[in-house]
Amino acid sequence: MSSWLERQASSHHVQLAATALFSGVAVAGLIYGSQAMRRKTAIDELKASIPELSESHHADPLTNFGAASPVPASNKDDDRSAALARRAQHGEYSEGRLFLTSLPRAMLNLVSELIAEQLTRTSTFLTPPRLSKLRSSFITIVGLGGVGSHCASALARSGVSHIRLVDFDQVTLSSLNRHAVATLADVGTPKVHCVRKRLEAAVPWVKWECFNQVWKEDQAERLLGPWDAGKGNKVDYVVDAIDNIDSKVALLRYCHQNGIKVVSSMGAGCKSDPTRVFVGDISASMEDPLSRTTRRRLRAEGICEGIPVVYSTEKPGPGKAALLPLSEEEFLRGKVDELSVLPDFRARILPVLGSMPAVFGYVAANYVVLEITGYPHENGGGKGREKMYDSILANLQGSEERLLRLQGKDALGLKLPVTKNDVGYLIEEVYRGKSVISGLATRLTLVRWTVPPGGLTMSDRFDGQRISSLQLDNLVCMTKEEASAHEKEILQGGRTPEEVYGGEVIALVERRRQEEKHFAQYR
Repeated sequence: MSSWLERQASSHHVQLAATALFSGVAVAGLIYGSQAMRRKTAIDELKASIPELSESHHADPLTNFGAASPVPASNKDDDRSAALARRAQHGEYSEGRLFLTSLPRAMLNLVSELIAEQLTRTSTFLTPPRLSKLRSSFITIVGLGGVGSHCASALARSGVSHIRLVDFDQVTLSSLNRHAVATLADVGTPKVHCVRKRLEAAVPWVKWECFNQVWKEDQAERLLGPWDAGKGNKVDYVVDAIDNIDSKVALLRYCHQNGIKVVSSMGAGCKSDPTRVFVGDISASMEDPLSRTTRRRLRAEGICEGIPVVYSTEKPGPGKAALLPLSEEEFLRGKVDELSVLPDFRARILPVLGSMPAVFGYVAANYVVLEITGYPHENGGGKGREKMYDSILANLQGSEERLLRLQGKDALGLKLPVTKNDVGYLIEEVYRGKSVISGLATRLTLVRWTVPPGGLTMSDRFDGQRISSLQLDNLVCMTKEEASAHEKEILQGGRTPEEVYGGEVIALVERRRQEEKHFAQYR
């Protein structure tokens, strides 16, 4: 062994390899050391360039969300607009009084007729009595991104005099492609103050309340309460422009349960056709993943309809934009949720054509204006499928009784642990209103997928009542004809679904059932 080591040590090739190895390590060490020194020097220079806090150098702390100071820096134009807004909001604007002499001469000549002139087209369209209703209204907008900012701009310019803004986020460079009023100078400042500041220059008489925070249900009474910390009027309408599912569902649920009028914007991302944007009941919305998830969550909590939403019927297709996936590297690193701005917020990039959030925002604002003023318009109703759900429930009852009698059991007085709301949820949300067999959307019904190994059973624990052991996760959606054949071949004939249907149908049913396991936690 020692002789082998001696031979290798004296080998010319081994000596060259060892020299190269040690040289490489030495060079790498020098490079990394040099880089570390440069980084340390740069950091020290950066720290040294930051002056100490003093009267001449003031700094405001960040918010709890890491955002900029609630009061962004202003320039002379902003100060002038703010001064004009303060005067206008105290009545000096409408009473024809003159303003600060430091303002431009054109502003000094503003008189009471200015507001009427600025709103003359709106007044002519709505009529003065309706405009008066709009002028005295109080609107709360939650979410000041592309949709919310355009909605706020439209409502303020239309004549709404009291607007409350709620958003935790700040203006970013990437949001400038769709924001209504933000400029490069606003990047890094809270969206609520950006919107207020920019719109004050156009409609100085509008009064604003800005809440630079996340909407949470435990803060609902304050964020959706009366104007001026409970001293003023109650909110007339709430506009939901949130893109986070949990917050959106919580907001809509709170409004629905407390009788607060609300209109909700669904997803504008990945949409490109403005002619397919509609207002309708949430139960009728389609072709919108955000709407489907929101609707499913609400229906699981017993809210099936009664919430107007702005949604697009545009279908996805080849060549169209889609939600960008996270790279494999991010998944391998783990803790993908940490990529979100806040816990439970989306981490992936949603492609947005800048014009589409504006369309959604203006449609929402238009709907609010018509609703408040009582201007004639057609509201998109729900699907009106209550009778169909009753029929499906009756068909399911009949099927269960037949199967029990086939097993020689008395099905008289059988009760199903399934409600009409359960039927609607399964048909509309779990199975998307289509048969799992053919994809048809007509003559639909629900039927057992399989018979349990021990056969159908009943429970009579409650005062002798016969209650079926049927489980919701064992129900599938088919046409009536398909359900009849399914009952005959599988439920009565003893065959398995795998023996009757192709792999695509089996996979679809399994996929829908797995999805429902996730959503079942909200039921």
